[in-house]
Amino acid sequence: MSELNDAFWSSRYSSESTGWDLGKISTPLKAYLDQIKNKEISILIPGCGNAYEASYVMSLGFKKVTLIDISAVLVESLKARFKDEVASGQCELIHGDFFELEGDFDLVLEQTFFCAIDPNLRGSYVQKMSEIVKSGGKLAGLLFEMDKPLGPPFGGNKAEYIPLFEKYFAIKTMEICYNSIPSRDGNELFVIFEAKSNIDN
Repeated sequence: MSELNDAFWSSRYSSESTGWDLGKISTPLKAYLDQIKNKEISILIPGCGNAYEASYVMSLGFKKVTLIDISAVLVESLKARFKDEVASGQCELIHGDFFELEGDFDLVLEQTFFCAIDPNLRGSYVQKMSEIVKSGGKLAGLLFEMDKPLGPPFGGNKAEYIPLFEKYFAIKTMEICYNSIPSRDGNELFVIFEAKSNIDN
């Protein structure tokens, strides 16, 4: 869906028409981040949206956080919000297309980006992730476990995801969340995918 572009998302953010926006970090992702001790790892949050995860990550003291989103309107607002963090080098903000991103990250956090892109791009998403996640690094976060062919957000299920990801990643965790917010109970999978070596890819 080529219409899921800068103009589409900028219009959504300008009108605050992002119905799945929680207004805060999700509880499963918060619990995951709370147990990571090494604050020196490089973290990417693609399709960062209102970046509640970024705020929390940086409040924990992580020092290398990169955010990318396709919406120019959104990124400009985030630049104002994270002015000090950008100035200090703790945070890098990129207005751009994830599929054109270059970089090398220890951890990529997935929070409603996968479900926001055209489902036809999911194979490209996984391949791109395999290119930017360091060998042994992780892609972790939430995927929907529900039937929702019309979006965004678009649904999906575990049976679809396994063959999609296992070519490039070792599936460490893919389970229904025990700590979702009530409105999403039973509809979220928490996933941890570990990148295979480039040789394996």
